[in-house]
Amino acid sequence: MTLAAFTLGLTGGIGSGKSTVADMFAELGAGLIDTDLIAHQITAPNGIAMPAIGKEFGSEFILDSGAMNRQKMREHVFSRPDEKSKLEQILHPLIRAATESAAKDTAGSYLIFVVPLLIESGTWRQRVSRILLVDCPEETQIERVIHRNGMTRAQVVAIMQAQASREQRLQAADDVIFNEGNLDEIRKQVSVLHRKYLLYSK
Repeated sequence: MTLAAFTLGLTGGIGSGKSTVADMFAELGAGLIDTDLIAHQITAPNGIAMPAIGKEFGSEFILDSGAMNRQKMREHVFSRPDEKSKLEQILHPLIRAATESAAKDTAGSYLIFVVPLLIESGTWRQRVSRILLVDCPEETQIERVIHRNGMTRAQVVAIMQAQASREQRLQAADDVIFNEGNLDEIRKQVSVLHRKYLLYSK
């Protein structure tokens, strides 16, 4: 998929601290490709996914700006597997193509793909050299998301239940960074893994 000798898939549950960890690796020279950001770009005004979304779901799922109404779509597909599958059939091929294109244009000692639903997607295991999980206690996740996003506890728990479990992620991971909120401690873990990944990338 990419010219890099070593590629890393970085994942973690909602509120685990993926972005914080990814930014620390970037500061050390790793190249970052954020699939969440790509998903936002293709569903932004004039995004390449918007014509298909409008055709499949209707204009009520498109904001006046021309972007996808993410909140409305999230609520619509949350308990409707068939509708969720329709959305994924539109988005996933476009995200994959954009990800592969970005991989060719991104410089760095090695490449990190930040993929929130890496475990759930099923195909990333074959597409990266290793999987790095950002892990934290589930109660910590809940507290962070309530504080950050203003969601209710029930809303956060519902999202977590729709994702892979903590046990499933730990089982799938090659490496784990434990994020209890201490930035210095996280930075130490990142530094150790960065040195290891540099060796792998040679």
